[in-house]
Amino acid sequence: MSDQHLLEVRDLVVRFRTHDGAVHAVNGVSFDLAAGETLGVAGESGCGKSVTNLAIVGLLPKPAGRVEGGSVKLDGRELTTLKEEELRKVRGSEIAMIFQDPMTSLNPVLRIEEQLIETIQAHREVTKEAARTRAIELLTAVGVANPESRLRSYPHEFSGGMRQRVMIAMALALEPRVLIADEPTTALDVTIQAQVLDLLRRLTEERGTATILVTHDLGVLAGMADRVNVMYAGAVIESGTTDDLFAKPRHPYTVGLLRSIPRLDGETGGKLVPIEGRPPDLVDAPVGCSFYARCAWRTDRCATETPALLPIDGGTGPIVTSGATATHVVACFNPVAPAEVAEGRPLARAKGATQ
Repeated sequence: MSDQHLLEVRDLVVRFRTHDGAVHAVNGVSFDLAAGETLGVAGESGCGKSVTNLAIVGLLPKPAGRVEGGSVKLDGRELTTLKEEELRKVRGSEIAMIFQDPMTSLNPVLRIEEQLIETIQAHREVTKEAARTRAIELLTAVGVANPESRLRSYPHEFSGGMRQRVMIAMALALEPRVLIADEPTTALDVTIQAQVLDLLRRLTEERGTATILVTHDLGVLAGMADRVNVMYAGAVIESGTTDDLFAKPRHPYTVGLLRSIPRLDGETGGKLVPIEGRPPDLVDAPVGCSFYARCAWRTDRCATETPALLPIDGGTGPIVTSGATATHVVACFNPVAPAEVAEGRPLARAKGATQ
C-alpha cells in the first residue's frame, strides 16, 4: 500500500433542498485514500454513505442536491469547483463507480458490446474495433466465459453475478486510479458474492487501484478493507484500521452494529442484539450527539453538545480526519470501555449519565 494520497476529502457537506426543508445528508466528512488501499464505509441505510460518494464524482441529483462546503481533491486537483464538462473527463478515466443494482445501471435495450465500446470511445480516441478488442480483454479479466459471444448479449441474458462483473469491467475500462464500489454484492447469493469480492480484491492488488467499498455487511469489510469509516446521520463517528475497529470498537453505535450480526463463537448467547430506536430525521437535525436517543452510554452533555472526532488510545495505523493525523478516532464523550464491548452495556456510569 502506497503512502501517496490519491484522494483527499475534507469537511464535505452535502444538502438536499426539499419542500420539507434542507436534508442534512453529509455533515463534515473527511478522509484520505492511498494507492492500493481499500477504505470500507459502514452504517445504516440513509447515513450518507452513497451520497458522499456521489458528491465525490459530481453525480448528486440536481437541482436538489449540492455540495455546500468542504473539499474533494484528486492528486491535488479540486473536483468540487470543476465544470460539468471537466468532471465528465474525470469520471471513468480517473474515478469510476460500481453502483448497487447492475440491472438498472445497464441499459436494457443495448447489447453489452455497445455499452462497453461507448464507455471506452467516450474517453479514448480509438477505433470501434480497438474498443471491441479492449472490451473482450475486460470481460476476460473479470471472469466472463466466452467473452466474444457474450458481448452480443443483452443485460437480461446475464445472471445477477454476471451483470455485476460487466459493471466492474465497465468501471475498469479506462484503468481508473480510484474505484468506488457502492454495495457491489447487493442481492447476490453468497457464492457469487464471494467471487465478486475476490475479483475486486485481486484487481486492487494487481493494479494498485485505490478502492472505496460501501456495504452493510461487516463481514465483507473485515475481509476486504484496510481501514473502516463508520457513518451515522451523515457523519463519520468512528474510524480506524480494520483490526482496531473490530477488536476495540469505542463508539456505542459501532458496538451496536457488531452485536447485531450473528456470531459463531456464542459470545452474545446465540441471540442477535438489535440497536433500539431509529435514526434521527435529517431534515430536523438533532441538537447534540445524533446517536443520543439510542445510546446506553449517553450523558447529560450529549444532549446539548456535538462530540468532535478525536483520537482514542490504542490505534495501530495512521488515518486522517479534518487534516489531523491520528490512529483511531471516535466522536463520543463517553467511549465504550474495552471491558464493556462484550456486555454491550455500560458497566459503570459516567458522572451525569442519563438512566
